[in-house]
Amino acid sequence: MAIEYIKLLEERLGDAAVESHSFRGFESAVVRSGAWERALEILKTDGKLNMLTDLCGLDHPGEKDRFEVVAHLYSVEKKKRVRLKTRCPEDDPSISTSTRVYPAADWFEREAFDMYGIRFDGHPNLKRILCHRDFVGHPLRKDYPKEKRQPFSTPDTLMDEMEILDPCDRPIVRSSDRKILDGVTIARSTIARSHDSRFLLNIGPSHPAMHGCFRVLVELDGERIRNAVPEIGYMHRCFEKEAEAHTWHQVIAYTDRLNYVSPIMNNAGYCMAVERLLDIEIPERAKWIRMLACEVSRICDHLVAVGANLVDIGALTNFWYLFNAREQFTDWIEALAGARLTATYTRIGGLSRDIPAGSNAQLRSCIKTMRQAIKDVAAMTKKNRILIDRTHGIGAISEEEAITRGFTGPCLRATGCAYDVRRAHPYYFYDDIEWDVPVGIRGDTYDRIFVRMEEMEQSARIIEQVLERLPEGPIMTSRRDVVLPPPHEVYGSIEGMMQHFKLAMHGIHPPEGEVYSYTEAANGELGFYIVSDGCERPYRARVRAPCFPIYQAFPMLIKGHLVADVVAIMGSLNIIAGELDR
Repeated sequence: MAIEYIKLLEERLGDAAVESHSFRGFESAVVRSGAWERALEILKTDGKLNMLTDLCGLDHPGEKDRFEVVAHLYSVEKKKRVRLKTRCPEDDPSISTSTRVYPAADWFEREAFDMYGIRFDGHPNLKRILCHRDFVGHPLRKDYPKEKRQPFSTPDTLMDEMEILDPCDRPIVRSSDRKILDGVTIARSTIARSHDSRFLLNIGPSHPAMHGCFRVLVELDGERIRNAVPEIGYMHRCFEKEAEAHTWHQVIAYTDRLNYVSPIMNNAGYCMAVERLLDIEIPERAKWIRMLACEVSRICDHLVAVGANLVDIGALTNFWYLFNAREQFTDWIEALAGARLTATYTRIGGLSRDIPAGSNAQLRSCIKTMRQAIKDVAAMTKKNRILIDRTHGIGAISEEEAITRGFTGPCLRATGCAYDVRRAHPYYFYDDIEWDVPVGIRGDTYDRIFVRMEEMEQSARIIEQVLERLPEGPIMTSRRDVVLPPPHEVYGSIEGMMQHFKLAMHGIHPPEGEVYSYTEAANGELGFYIVSDGCERPYRARVRAPCFPIYQAFPMLIKGHLVADVVAIMGSLNIIAGELDR
């Protein structure tokens, strides 16, 4: 409960604290737009809410204050949360920036500006982030047509952002000195200094180590990075707009396309959010199976992350060891869900089907293969002089800085902070079984790799205990306003047929309200902030992607390092374009 934070705001802000409300145990405080930054300062300083987990916009057409800004704040120390909200009118959709209080707000505010046109006064670089710079309109406004298309062919040079970083100490680049090397534009300095070797270079998006979806413009001094500007949006599909145009059940398939390396975790996270909105308790067996499927997915995700990271650094053999283990786990996922990638396995109220016969023996065999693979890879890498040189102290970040920038998951735990949603805010039966939270020391590339290696062992421990304790019973709730009736009722009674028709045609209708539900996905806290107006479709379905705040810090992590280090750091963050861009 976060009532103490509501009272704190009321005491300190007086009339500027407009109201507070609660729904399903989630507290919200509403303040006037002029008191937005002050309210954030109070909550961070006095309330010890040291992490901005998410910030987003909402659109309420026809209302006097049309646009709403919503921030979700968290205290790692107190393990408490609060939602802070404010409104601004359509003719002047602007509030003060949050970046002076929470650095993590930078990209969140840019996204709200991009999607809704909300301006954040004082923001250091308020420009579009997911859509093209020449995009007309704001996609998540209710009056923007989903089917509208806008073709663009001119790339963004990103020089406006580069100039902001270091406007006074940059050599003048003349157009006559620009060269093209292997399709990459290089702007070389013409300043008459014999020691100066500064130039601009695009890393990605076509470079294999950038995985085809990420571009970083770097300013180099020799091979050392002085400044960097990332560009995202290459895989932006506006998941949140699609969610508003589909029924609650149809959205499940779209969640597969977020983190497509571990899609079942997205399925489970979204369904949990809707279930909290509906106040549904799913059957015990369904909870255990969701845990089982999520931990298998976590192992698969970490195997890809570590394997790809090592192969990008140059350690190819490790890739085969890890992917061999992943292939065996993926065989089980295929038997479970009928698909190897886009699983769409969970359902609101439970699961699409039970686990396949022979799962106990199959998963124990998978775990045995995985443990041997991890043992072999650790033997080849842990004390390898080349790997140590390439990763020790590379891309390091402190615990305090990581929290301030919204890091969660293995990237945060690598700094020494043991925050894990499964431990801090247990859901299902994570507090009923034995497992540990691995942490690092330095928060560098080395620690991020080996935290994931140890997390796979912990997931294996969880899987083994789930298999031992998995109870018998149903896998779907009995709530008839959510679940299709069984076939014998559909074909044998008019009531069953009508209920089937009603759900199939009109879907479910959750009550009016809002919830922020969060789970521990492979990359960190996966949050779904969903708002219902009582209709068959979400009024708002916001995704708090773990990668988004982490990649925002990428320029800081690579600054001062060599070009070769960019690849090592990038892989250790495990940025997935599908959830980053959504």
